[in-house]
Amino acid sequence: MESTDDQRRQFLNWLAASPLLALPLGHEVFAEDPKEALKNFTKRPDPMVWPSTLPIDLIKNPKEAVNVFDFEPVAFARVPPAHFGYMASGIDDEVTLRANRAAFLKYQLRPRRLRDVSKIDMSVNLFCTKWKTPIIMAPTGGNKAYDPEGEIAVARAAKAGGFLNILSNAGASTIEDVIAARQGEVWFQLYATSSVEVAKQVIRRVERAGAPVLEITIDRNGGRNQETFARLRKLDPRNCVGCHTEGIGSPKERPNYDGIDMTNVKSMQSSNMTWDFIRQVRDTTKMKIILKGIVTQEDAQLCLKYGVDGIHVSNHGGRSEDGGRGAIECLPEVVQVARGKVPILFDSGVRRGSDIFKAMALGASAVCVGRPYLWGLGAFGQPGVERVLEILQTEFAGIMQQMGAVNIAAIESSMVMRDS
Repeated sequence: MESTDDQRRQFLNWLAASPLLALPLGHEVFAEDPKEALKNFTKRPDPMVWPSTLPIDLIKNPKEAVNVFDFEPVAFARVPPAHFGYMASGIDDEVTLRANRAAFLKYQLRPRRLRDVSKIDMSVNLFCTKWKTPIIMAPTGGNKAYDPEGEIAVARAAKAGGFLNILSNAGASTIEDVIAARQGEVWFQLYATSSVEVAKQVIRRVERAGAPVLEITIDRNGGRNQETFARLRKLDPRNCVGCHTEGIGSPKERPNYDGIDMTNVKSMQSSNMTWDFIRQVRDTTKMKIILKGIVTQEDAQLCLKYGVDGIHVSNHGGRSEDGGRGAIECLPEVVQVARGKVPILFDSGVRRGSDIFKAMALGASAVCVGRPYLWGLGAFGQPGVERVLEILQTEFAGIMQQMGAVNIAAIESSMVMRDS
C-alpha cells in the first residue's frame, strides 16, 4: 500500500509532465521545490480554479466525477507509467497537443434566446444509420494497456449508452469480438502498412465481419519523438519484453492481422501511400470509406475527386506532427469544400460539451472523442468509460439548450464567432 507521501510525489511527477503546465497555476507551483509547492497550494488565482490537486482529493468512483478531467489523474495512478505515457504523449514540444485545447478558446458562442428548448433532439444520421448523439468514440490503439478488458469494455460502454464506436486495427481485440460485444454497428480504422496486399486482406476480413464503414488513417507516415512517453517510460520498473514479447507495435500484438501473411511488410507505417491506394481500396470493398487526418482544403478537394464517402478532420490528437495548428482551426477550410457533399467527422482536443457544439457549428457532422474515454477506462474500466460519455452527453445537451438549438439542424454557423 502506497503511503500518502508516495502518492503525493507520484502525482506531482505526473503534473510536471502534464499539459496542465500550460496553465498559470502549474507554472506557479512547479517553479518551486515539490515540498514547498505542497505548502503553497493555498495560493489560488482569481477567478478561483477548483480541480483536484492532491491524491486524497481524487475521485473514488465514476459517479463522483464532475467533468472528464477528474478521470485523468486517477488513470495516471492506476495505469503503468509507460502505458499512460504512450496515451498522454504528443510529439516534440507538444505545441499541437496544447493548441488542440487552446484553439477552442478562439471560438466564442453567440446564443439565441426565447426559443422552446424544453425538449431537444441530438440525433444524427450517418450513412443511413440514426444515432442518438453526434458523439463518437474515436479509434484508439491498445486499450488493454489501460484495462484488462480493453476494447471489449469500450464496446460494452458504447452499447450501454447507444454510442457509435470505431475500432482501431492497432487495437488488442478483433473486429469480430468487438462487434459481438457492441451488439450493433462498429466502424473500423485502418493503418495500411507498407503493403497494399496486406491492407486489402484486412479490409476483406473487416467487411466479412460486418463493419459498414472503413476509416483509413493517412497522417501517420513518419517517425515521431514522443518525449512524454519516453520520460514516463523511464519511471516504469517493468521490462517491456514481459508484455511485448514480439516487440512494441508488432503485428502479432494486433489480432486483426491474425492469419494474414505479413512477409512483405517492410514497415507498419504507410509512408508509401498515395491517392492511387485510395482508388485501389475503393475497388476492393463496398464499405463506405472515410479518410482520417485531412486538415487542408486541398486534400478535402482530392477526397471528393477520388470518391471518398467521408472526411475526418484530425491532427491525430497532436501525435503525428507538431505543426502548431489546433484541429478546430483546420475544420473551417475543409467544411468550405466538403460540407453538404460528404459527412465530416472531427476530433482532437475535445473535452467539453461546448467543444462539441463549436465543432458542430463550424460544420462537423459528428465529433469523435479519444483520450477522455481512455482516462475513464484506465481509472475504472467500463463504468469509467460510461461516465465519461454521460458527462459529455449531458454537457452537450445543456449547451444546445443554452444556445437555442432544439436539434442538430438548428446548430447554425452564426452561433459561433472567431475571437479577433
